[in-house]
Amino acid sequence: MKRNATAVWNGTIKEGKGHLTTDSTVLNQTQYSFSSRFEDGVGTNPEELMAAAHAGCFTMKLSLDLTEAGFNPTSLETKGTVSLDNGVITSSNLVLKANIPDITEEQFQKIAAGAKENCPVSKAYNVAISLEASLV
Repeated sequence: MKRNATAVWNGTIKEGKGHLTTDSTVLNQTQYSFSSRFEDGVGTNPEELMAAAHAGCFTMKLSLDLTEAGFNPTSLETKGTVSLDNGVITSSNLVLKANIPDITEEQFQKIAAGAKENCPVSKAYNVAISLEASLV
Protein backbone atom coordinates (compact mmCIF):
# COMPACT_ATOMS: atom_id res chain seq x y z
CA MET A 1 0.00 0.00 0.00
CA LYS A 2 1.19 3.50 -0.80
CA ARG A 3 -0.45 6.80 0.11
CA ASN A 4 0.62 10.21 -1.10
CA ALA A 5 0.04 13.91 -0.84
CA THR A 6 1.23 16.93 -2.79
CA ALA A 7 2.58 20.17 -1.35
CA VAL A 8 2.74 23.38 -3.38
CA TRP A 9 4.57 26.48 -2.08
CA ASN A 10 4.76 29.92 -3.69
CA GLY A 11 6.99 32.74 -2.47
CA THR A 12 9.42 33.31 0.35
CA ILE A 13 9.20 31.51 3.67
CA LYS A 14 7.54 34.35 5.60
CA GLU A 15 5.45 36.03 2.89
CA GLY A 16 4.72 32.96 0.80
CA LYS A 17 2.02 30.38 1.24
CA GLY A 18 1.19 26.94 0.09
CA HIS A 19 -1.40 24.24 0.00
CA LEU A 20 -1.59 20.50 0.56
CA THR A 21 -3.72 17.99 -1.33
CA THR A 22 -4.15 14.28 -0.65
CA ASP A 23 -5.31 11.66 -3.13
CA SER A 24 -8.43 11.09 -1.04
CA THR A 25 -9.07 14.87 -1.21
CA VAL A 26 -9.63 15.00 2.55
CA LEU A 27 -7.02 17.72 2.21
CA ASN A 28 -7.88 19.59 -0.96
CA GLN A 29 -5.66 22.61 -1.49
CA THR A 30 -5.63 23.05 2.31
CA GLN A 31 -3.64 26.15 3.08
CA TYR A 32 -0.49 26.27 5.12
CA SER A 33 1.94 29.11 5.73
CA PHE A 34 4.65 30.44 8.01
CA SER A 35 1.87 31.95 10.10
CA SER A 36 -0.07 28.68 10.42
CA ARG A 37 3.11 26.85 11.40
CA PHE A 38 4.87 29.24 13.74
CA GLU A 39 2.10 31.61 14.84
CA ASP A 40 -1.68 31.31 15.13
CA GLY A 41 -2.57 31.74 11.47
CA VAL A 42 -5.36 29.97 9.64
CA GLY A 43 -4.40 26.71 7.97
CA THR A 44 -2.58 23.54 8.87
CA ASN A 45 1.09 22.68 9.37
CA PRO A 46 3.35 19.63 9.22
CA GLU A 47 3.45 19.11 12.99
CA GLU A 48 -0.35 19.18 13.28
CA LEU A 49 -0.58 16.60 10.51
CA MET A 50 2.06 14.43 12.20
CA ALA A 51 0.11 14.62 15.48
CA ALA A 52 -3.10 13.61 13.70
CA ALA A 53 -1.35 10.73 11.94
CA HIS A 54 0.13 9.45 15.18
CA ALA A 55 -3.10 9.75 17.17
CA GLY A 56 -5.08 8.03 14.42
CA CYS A 57 -2.60 5.22 13.88
CA PHE A 58 -2.16 4.51 17.60
CA THR A 59 -5.91 4.50 18.22
CA MET A 60 -6.55 2.05 15.38
CA LYS A 61 -3.69 -0.23 16.55
CA LEU A 62 -5.05 -0.13 20.10
CA SER A 63 -8.52 -1.08 18.86
CA LEU A 64 -7.01 -4.02 16.97
CA ASP A 65 -4.97 -5.17 19.96
CA LEU A 66 -7.93 -4.86 22.35
CA THR A 67 -10.18 -6.80 19.99
CA GLU A 68 -7.58 -9.54 19.58
CA ALA A 69 -7.32 -9.74 23.40
CA GLY A 70 -11.09 -10.27 23.65
CA PHE A 71 -12.17 -6.75 24.63
CA ASN A 72 -14.77 -4.58 22.90
CA PRO A 73 -13.83 -0.91 23.36
CA THR A 74 -16.81 1.43 23.65
CA SER A 75 -14.71 4.51 22.86
CA LEU A 76 -11.07 5.45 22.40
CA GLU A 77 -10.12 9.13 22.21
CA THR A 78 -6.49 10.08 21.66
CA LYS A 79 -5.01 13.57 21.53
CA GLY A 80 -1.64 13.74 19.81
CA THR A 81 0.83 16.58 20.36
CA VAL A 82 4.02 16.93 18.34
CA SER A 83 6.66 19.33 19.68
CA LEU A 84 8.91 21.45 17.46
CA ASP A 85 11.83 22.98 19.39
CA ASN A 86 14.50 25.12 17.73
CA GLY A 87 13.66 23.72 14.31
CA VAL A 88 13.69 20.08 15.40
CA ILE A 89 10.71 17.80 16.01
CA THR A 90 11.59 16.42 19.43
CA SER A 91 8.62 14.44 20.69
CA SER A 92 5.13 13.08 20.18
CA ASN A 93 2.82 12.81 23.18
CA LEU A 94 -0.33 10.72 23.13
CA VAL A 95 -3.10 11.25 25.70
CA LEU A 96 -5.73 8.52 25.65
CA LYS A 97 -9.14 8.39 27.30
CA ALA A 98 -10.70 4.97 26.90
CA ASN A 99 -13.96 3.32 27.80
CA ILE A 100 -13.47 -0.43 27.70
CA PRO A 101 -15.85 -2.75 29.57
CA ASP A 102 -14.45 -5.59 31.67
CA ILE A 103 -10.75 -4.67 31.42
CA THR A 104 -8.45 -4.29 34.39
CA GLU A 105 -6.12 -1.32 34.73
CA GLU A 106 -3.13 -3.63 34.38
CA GLN A 107 -4.45 -5.23 31.17
CA PHE A 108 -5.34 -1.82 29.77
CA GLN A 109 -1.93 -0.28 30.44
CA LYS A 110 -0.10 -3.30 28.98
CA ILE A 111 -2.15 -3.34 25.77
CA ALA A 112 -1.95 0.47 25.38
CA ALA A 113 1.85 0.42 25.83
CA GLY A 114 2.15 -2.29 23.21
CA ALA A 115 0.04 -0.30 20.74
CA LYS A 116 2.22 2.77 21.36
CA GLU A 117 5.37 0.80 20.61
CA ASN A 118 4.02 -1.06 17.60
CA CYS A 119 1.76 1.24 15.61
CA PRO A 120 3.38 1.94 12.22
CA VAL A 121 3.63 5.69 12.85
CA SER A 122 5.40 5.18 16.19
CA LYS A 123 7.89 2.96 14.41
CA ALA A 124 8.45 5.62 11.73
CA TYR A 125 9.05 8.50 14.15
CA ASN A 126 12.59 8.92 15.49
CA VAL A 127 11.54 11.01 18.49
CA ALA A 128 10.64 10.50 22.13
CA ILE A 129 7.11 9.10 22.37
CA SER A 130 5.08 9.30 25.57
CA LEU A 131 1.65 7.94 26.45
CA GLU A 132 -0.75 8.97 29.18
CA ALA A 133 -3.58 6.41 29.20
CA SER A 134 -6.64 6.53 31.43
CA LEU A 135 -9.87 4.59 31.65
CA VAL A 136 -13.01 6.69 31.91
